Amino acid sequence: MASPEELRTIRKQKLQTLNDLGINAYPSRSASEITLKEVSESFDDIFDASRKIIVAGRIMSLRGQGAILFVDLFDGTGRFQVVIKKDVEIMYSEEVADENVEDAFELFKETVDIGDFIECAGPLFMTQREVPSMELQSWRMLTKALMPIPSEHFGIKDDDARYRKRYLDILLNPELREIFEKKARFWNVARSFFIENNFTEVETPTIELTTGGAEANPFKTHHKDFDLNVYLRISVGELWQKRLMAGGFPRTFEIGRVYRNEGSSPEHAQEFTNLEFYMAYTDYLEGMDFIEELYRKIAQEVFGKLEFTTRGHTFNLGERWEKIDYCDRVKEMTGIDVMTATEDEMKAKLDELKVKYDGENRERLIDTLWKYCRKSIAGPAFLINHPKIVSPLSKSLDSDPEKTERFQPILAGSELGNGFSELNDPQEQRRRFEEQQEMINRGDDEAMMPEWEFVEMLEYGIPPTFGFGFGERLFAFLVDKPIREIQLFPLMKPREEEI
Repeated sequence: MASPEELRTIRKQKLQTLNDLGINAYPSRSASEITLKEVSESFDDIFDASRKIIVAGRIMSLRGQGAILFVDLFDGTGRFQVVIKKDVEIMYSEEVADENVEDAFELFKETVDIGDFIECAGPLFMTQREVPSMELQSWRMLTKALMPIPSEHFGIKDDDARYRKRYLDILLNPELREIFEKKARFWNVARSFFIENNFTEVETPTIELTTGGAEANPFKTHHKDFDLNVYLRISVGELWQKRLMAGGFPRTFEIGRVYRNEGSSPEHAQEFTNLEFYMAYTDYLEGMDFIEELYRKIAQEVFGKLEFTTRGHTFNLGERWEKIDYCDRVKEMTGIDVMTATEDEMKAKLDELKVKYDGENRERLIDTLWKYCRKSIAGPAFLINHPKIVSPLSKSLDSDPEKTERFQPILAGSELGNGFSELNDPQEQRRRFEEQQEMINRGDDEAMMPEWEFVEMLEYGIPPTFGFGFGERLFAFLVDKPIREIQLFPLMKPREEEI
């Protein structure tokens, strides 16, 4: 079996053959006038043995030998078969002098490989096996590939190679291409939903002095002109969009990238897309109805269904969404009342359950106990009544000030969104930021950085507001794939030879 270098050398020789004939193997334009999908779908309407059409695409398979060849072209929209017959007069291109190419059929056989992009012209016809096809009358090289693409049948089996050569993985795997087409529709449906509901799409900074709006370890860099340490954002402009509430925008949303310098898992990546929105004069109870409608619309319009099986759970978004009390569910499953238990009691229970935990402060221990409990919940459900200590930006419940007006949609054992009645009391927000600062001082890398200018903004006043965020992890769950699988180009460590 030839090595990659040997195969490259052979293809370079074929390229040289084309060059010697004065043929440009990398022209700027194609004369293609119709996509392969359009040819396939309208074949019966445009079929005319006397009419020549021009198509273009990448050669995905090349079969036959001797006097007849069968070529499968793919242009990103669809596939179509081109039949090349020796007994049919074939030309190369009017751009090349006739005397330079004595036999365009033989030239094709000598210089064309699977993976090349070509332009084909000729009439349509139906083969004896009733396969819609084109009878080639002229052809032109559009791109000479110097490396062969893997077999479509076998594809790329190694995950590391698939992610590094994602372009080949997508080319050879129609299911993967379909996933990314659905992902594009996922965000388009969401965007349309908010525009239809009178939201204004905004853009907020991705480089921040403090990473407000979530609890996560940020990526840090340096701004040379200002001589400042800055951070890549960990939320989609939460504190900025709230400023827009103060500025008089009643409804805003943003779809954008966020960055978290944390570990990888099937559910977590360091860079991903999120959507956050804010609605003035609305609370978390109205927000739950709004999110039910949004998630159902996404599911129906993108996937054509409301019932999904993922991560070993089955859930139906069209059914009643259960409301689960945070503290009650943890106590029911572990015996621990997180509102009154000591840190030592919570650590002892986690050790008993053989659950690893990072950090020993109260907030992290409570959160770890909940994450143990959530795995058994198929959903759809809303987690409600979060303790205030794990919700530094949400408004407290009037009936129990140590709990908050917050909810999280639970699907397949995981939180797939986060929303709450926004805290708009500046004095209370200052107190909570001071608590977060104390956690940072004690070494908690994921505690929320205080943003004192945000507190100043709150002193000017914002209306009662509901805010919510969700990300591409929701899409990953709906297609039942790890999050890296639904990212076009996940971050990869360089190979040792590249370091």
